[in-house]
Amino acid sequence: MSVTTSPPATAAAGPPQSPRAHWRHRLAERGVDGQLWLLAPAVLFVMLLFLYPFFYGLGLSFQPTKGGPFSDYARFFGDSYQRGTIWTTLGLALPAALLNVLASVPIAYRMRGRFRGKRLVTILLVVPITLGTVLTAQGLLNFLGPTGWFNRVLMGLQLTDEPVRLIHNYWGVFFSLIITGFPFAFLLVLSYLSGIDPTLERAAATLGAGWWQRFRTVTLPLLMPGLATTFCLTFVLAFSVFPSAVLVGNPAGETRVISIAAYQAAYEQYDYPYASAIAMVMGAIELVIISVVLLARTRLYTGSSGGKG
Repeated sequence: MSVTTSPPATAAAGPPQSPRAHWRHRLAERGVDGQLWLLAPAVLFVMLLFLYPFFYGLGLSFQPTKGGPFSDYARFFGDSYQRGTIWTTLGLALPAALLNVLASVPIAYRMRGRFRGKRLVTILLVVPITLGTVLTAQGLLNFLGPTGWFNRVLMGLQLTDEPVRLIHNYWGVFFSLIITGFPFAFLLVLSYLSGIDPTLERAAATLGAGWWQRFRTVTLPLLMPGLATTFCLTFVLAFSVFPSAVLVGNPAGETRVISIAAYQAAYEQYDYPYASAIAMVMGAIELVIISVVLLARTRLYTGSSGGKG
């Protein structure tokens, strides 16, 4: 009696995989998206244009021409004239960012609906983006200057005996930040509002809630994360103010912001390590403000979610 043995069972072999498909399969088994390599150009772009200049400036700030590695930082904070630029910049950036966000909310809330002339109104609101800082400053000089339209109207109506000083001071820079920063805040808030389901407000209306109650209890809590993000972006835009502080401000006095201090250190004193230290201080202040706002947003959102639960 002969015994025959069958060959061992083998797995069905498919067509051979290419090396790229093989690595995609291996990455998928480990829970990694195989399409992440598409991010390589963006990562390279960020490294070349953002990370490398940042780390280069950070290293340069610890290489002062005199003293130890922290001497330029001590020099900046030890000089009241230089240190005061921090409060000058915050005094411009924080109110301007807050006003831009607060002013954009009711306008964007009304612009959600459909009405005749909506496109025209939107274009008029975002036109300042196309003007640029220099052209905006030139317009402010012509409109708010001592012989500008605004003062001529006031004096023509005999509301004042002498021109009101609104340029080459704090108010000139503040108005410039409002004009150039509002379109960004408006577009961001409008995009966040457009993402909120309008049926939520209609459901609240069927329960008898008025428009203010619907906005306060339904729309505003959902909009708060977007408002925090918008505030951070508009604050960074306002904190880096430079042309406005020179063109319509007083760069040697009340509008000497921290960016002017960094510019003067680099291109007037040719002290690049000191200028880098000032730039690092500028970035650190921005990160602190942004961190505080985002932390408050997280706690507020978590608290509201916990309260609802």
